[in-house]
Amino acid sequence: MAARSIGSATISFGLVSIPTRLYVATHSERIAFNMLHEVCGTRIKQQLYCPHCARVVERGETVKGYEFEKGRFVTFTGPEIAALEAEANHAIDIQEFVPLASVDPIYFENVHYLGPDKGAEKAYHLLAEAMRATEKVALAQFTSHGKEQLVLIRPYQDGLALHSMYYAEEVRAFDDVETGGDLKIRQGEAELARKLIDQLSTKAFHPEQYEDTYRDRVKAAVDRKVAGEKVRTPEASPARARVIDLMQALKESLAERGSKGEERSHAAAMRAPAGKRRPAASARRRVDAKPERRAHKK
Repeated sequence: MAARSIGSATISFGLVSIPTRLYVATHSERIAFNMLHEVCGTRIKQQLYCPHCARVVERGETVKGYEFEKGRFVTFTGPEIAALEAEANHAIDIQEFVPLASVDPIYFENVHYLGPDKGAEKAYHLLAEAMRATEKVALAQFTSHGKEQLVLIRPYQDGLALHSMYYAEEVRAFDDVETGGDLKIRQGEAELARKLIDQLSTKAFHPEQYEDTYRDRVKAAVDRKVAGEKVRTPEASPARARVIDLMQALKESLAERGSKGEERSHAAAMRAPAGKRRPAASARRRVDAKPERRAHKK
């Protein structure tokens, strides 16, 4: 089934304009619960309540306000807010091209796919190929819902992806985070940590190997409840002991990862077809121990 476009936008840089279509790139699979009235099981409805007037108010009685001091607001009418919004347009104006590695992922907010509009296929693929060849991404501004949005365009598979981004003032400073001051790391600790990272390292990211086990547990519990079964609460797992000896913890982690790696290799060998399984070590020794036959010359 073909993806359905949710809007249009025109990428522009220099004198080049590329009409594109926007597509939703992701969706959430998170489990959501509803608030019910325990007595009758009816879903609860939220209402707007004014604590000063001590009554429920209708949405038509409300007005938008900005809190400029604690408990003090200035109000805005609908036309006043509309006057503040940027002029509606569908232009994605590229400001500059930068290496992707220079953009910290903390600035990424959301993502959409970009596809070419009719007649713009050649220019669309030309831009994608040029960015792929130069290993650059584009920073641009895009007006959405009356606000200028900072976006990043990058090559993705056979086309382009558009990331909504936070502005610099929207990202909190890490300096406010307490990290424990300057601590000296011993050389032995650093070497063991690097070895552990090497053991856990793979050549590429494979998202399909990760699963939302919480969602699976909730769905299984829902199925059991629907079937009339009682859901049992499992015993809490024992809390992990606090790490006291960092060196000992690193050594134990390396040993544990090594044993798990051997188990995975053995399991993979057992899963392989019979004709492709590697012989056991003892069998290999027996094979190697056989004397090599020499070909007789005729």
